[in-house]
Amino acid sequence: MGLKCGIVGLPNVGKSTLFNCLSNAKAQAANFPFCTIEPNIGTITVPDARLNVLADLVKPQRILPTTVEIVDIAGLVKGASKGEGLGNQFLGNIRECDAILHVLRCFDDPNVIHVDGSVNPVRDKEVIDIELQLKDLETVEARIKKLEKQASIGDKESKRRYDLLERIRTALLKGISARAVITPTDDPVLLTEFQLLTAKPVMYVCNVDEKSAITGNAYVDQVKAAVAEENAEVIFVTAAIEAEIASMDTAEERTMFLADIGLTEPGVNKLIHAAYHLLKLQTYFTAGVQEVRAWTIHQGDTGPKAAGVIHSDFEKGYIRAEVMAYNDFTTLGSEAACRAAGKLRVEGKDYVVKDGDVMHFLFNV
Repeated sequence: MGLKCGIVGLPNVGKSTLFNCLSNAKAQAANFPFCTIEPNIGTITVPDARLNVLADLVKPQRILPTTVEIVDIAGLVKGASKGEGLGNQFLGNIRECDAILHVLRCFDDPNVIHVDGSVNPVRDKEVIDIELQLKDLETVEARIKKLEKQASIGDKESKRRYDLLERIRTALLKGISARAVITPTDDPVLLTEFQLLTAKPVMYVCNVDEKSAITGNAYVDQVKAAVAEENAEVIFVTAAIEAEIASMDTAEERTMFLADIGLTEPGVNKLIHAAYHLLKLQTYFTAGVQEVRAWTIHQGDTGPKAAGVIHSDFEKGYIRAEVMAYNDFTTLGSEAACRAAGKLRVEGKDYVVKDGDVMHFLFNV
């Protein structure tokens, strides 16, 4: 689907280290600001144990997981909204992403430089929030200026845009991000058109030290308290541990290492799943002898939309879908068994696809 999550944060908080762990790309990681100048783009495989279960039953020629793109964006600094520290370029990179993963330093280490001289994740969060809000305020005020004359003389479309922008402007002037005042009834097409940075969903990723890898720490608690009203997700990982896990050659080594430190899975798996959820995505499967494959769709997508992810012709010529619930398929063991047990359903164009559905599409082009 071409969806992207952008990793942002102040310089030297662990963004590039996390990026390296998440993807097969290799961003430079060093102990000084602006190590990353051009955005690095990597493709993340979304871990899903269901895919392997289906493959064990079907015995396909290949297995294809679903993916999400992640972009490592160079560290922002105060003044980025006015172009400081290549700010315009960095903010432009954020604008192209669908969601923001905001990395915060939540560990003490005198050997790792902090751009502001001390560790304070809430302050760091606010620095970036302000820069994004200032850039959005610039965008919103420019659009309001173009619309206000037509809106004042009763042009309905201009008035609709003006009212939404004015509501967002009022929030931004108070230091409140756009996402906090956007409602489910607001037109998503308009919001996409405005391309506001602070309208994007955000997840705060607290980079903690090794001793805090399981329970978190006081810094994480401070972040959770600070974002309580934002309806944002907060997770914590230890970038240094994740880098060590990523460097191991075998799954057995990784499993043993995780067990030794009291973890059941790498923190990056937790981050990937949380990012997937942040983008309001879900997975359906196709399962045949050629391949078992996971496909990414938005929550609430109908059968034709889901088919269109495979090929646009599938959506245009959609007739119906044969659908089996994942639990039915894996319990009964095959498509033939689901059909015999009456667990294979035929669904039309209005069917809302459920996470884990195993589907075959019938179409006519």
